[in-house]
Amino acid sequence: MADFTKAVVSLPGHERKARTPFGAEVHIHATAAETNGAFGMWETFTPPGQGPAPHTHTRETEVFRVVRGTYLFRCGDDEFVATPGAVVTLPPHVQHGWRNIGEEPGQMFAIVTPGGCEGLFRDIEASGADTPEKIAKIEARYGIFNDLTEALGLNPEKRS
Repeated sequence: MADFTKAVVSLPGHERKARTPFGAEVHIHATAAETNGAFGMWETFTPPGQGPAPHTHTRETEVFRVVRGTYLFRCGDDEFVATPGAVVTLPPHVQHGWRNIGEEPGQMFAIVTPGGCEGLFRDIEASGADTPEKIAKIEARYGIFNDLTEALGLNPEKRS
């Protein structure tokens, strides 16, 4: 992978906005296309009680920094609470998930390496995917698997 050679700038009020599968707003700050695949970067604004279903990434490592709110993270068999200032790094190939357990909206800054899965949010938004099945098909294209993608037979590693 070659280095990227131009600054990537995301100015306040001009971020690319999308939604997560669970309805949180996402502000995308950098994409794999802009960083020659090195990383993707976004912020997630999570309503209370919300977060992704447990899932497994097959391609990237995720790094989250809690900006505000209180999040419960699960990674494999580990479970822990992350409050503002906490940085959580989640490895690929290990099932994980997180949820805003506070009473106020939360905010996390995220980086993935290599980049690419930030496109998931844009694809969900652009396609109007409005059912868990439609969202699962998009997630599978990004190498992200959960119980629903398994049930739909979308994980090539789990097919018999």
